[in-house]
Amino acid sequence: MNISTNSLYAQMQSMSLEATGNRLPTMPNSAQGLEGVGVSGNGISSVNGSSSDFGNLLKDALDKVSETQLEAGRLKSAFEMGDHNITLAQTMVASSKAGLAFDGAVQVRNKFVEAYKEVMSMPV
Repeated sequence: MNISTNSLYAQMQSMSLEATGNRLPTMPNSAQGLEGVGVSGNGISSVNGSSSDFGNLLKDALDKVSETQLEAGRLKSAFEMGDHNITLAQTMVASSKAGLAFDGAVQVRNKFVEAYKEVMSMPV
């Protein structure tokens, strides 16, 4: 199977756009007509022009985990103080969501540390 670098990049770019919900017409095995997508006519690829970078996405995810934990804490306090509008089920569900979100964040952190160690151990 002979796949040129340009068509592989174009396919990867189109898959990335499909995953984010944006769809552009793609022409397999050809970079023709994709000048605005990141592959110029001379085959040199440009930097991805997405509006959000990885750091912002990670920060937003951690902020969401923090909000989930704060909401669970607020519900726990309200339930303990005897608020009749808050049920035990609501409190337990919020607590479970917060715990799962935190566990997920810890797992992501562990994978980043593992990947960092692996990259740093690579010979230059």
